[in-house]
Amino acid sequence: MPIALVRRPGPSLVDGIVTHQEPQPIDLVLALAQWEAYVGALRSAGWDVTEVEPADDCPDAVFVEDALVVFDDLAVITRPGAPSRAAEVEGAERAAITQGLEVVRIEPPATFDGGDVLKVGRTVYVGRTARTSDDGVEQLRAILAPRGWEVVGVPVTSVLHLKSAVTALPDGTVVGHLDHVDDASAYPRFLAVPEPAGAHVVLLDDHRLLMSTGAPATAEMYRSLGYRTVEVDISEFEKLDGCVTCLSVRIRR
Repeated sequence: MPIALVRRPGPSLVDGIVTHQEPQPIDLVLALAQWEAYVGALRSAGWDVTEVEPADDCPDAVFVEDALVVFDDLAVITRPGAPSRAAEVEGAERAAITQGLEVVRIEPPATFDGGDVLKVGRTVYVGRTARTSDDGVEQLRAILAPRGWEVVGVPVTSVLHLKSAVTALPDGTVVGHLDHVDDASAYPRFLAVPEPAGAHVVLLDDHRLLMSTGAPATAEMYRSLGYRTVEVDISEFEKLDGCVTCLSVRIRR
């Protein structure tokens, strides 16, 4: 059974970092209900959901993917580009060890956010962003090259993370909204979607896509391609530059 690591939103979520849109008030009660529905969607799709220990002093800790990225049986513990997020990684590392994963770390002075990582087959696209430095990209390349992964750095200027702009379908096609994609030619197969939120999908399996309710036209496009969509409302997290991918770390064995 595939495993999803998640982290419950803490009381400081309302103070989360916003960098690429105007700040909006966060409804903490609604956010918790939306998170529970997200977790429920994963469970209903056959995922074993495990909670990472809380990090209530870190407003953005719910975006657990930024602290930990998994490649096969290897967990890469990140070094977040925002200093306020540094304390998130300790609990994420303990969760990885509990899952029996080998652990390596991105070392200073590099910075690296997991939201900048998109895996397509054995290719790893890494966004060069304000949160992920060139040194971070090179450290990941050195870690993964002996394990048969190719790391490709790509520019990201319009959004917070690479996966704020693009994700990938089960067949390897990268999907994104053109207003947020610096260079669509960086990807061998690219499909433009009509809504920004439609660029964010979690692969539940080879046929089902977990995505935001904020992209109905894109959901219809995916269904026309033969996929089933599972749609969840994550509007409170989208106010914080979040999306469906960053709310969990998926471990497939």
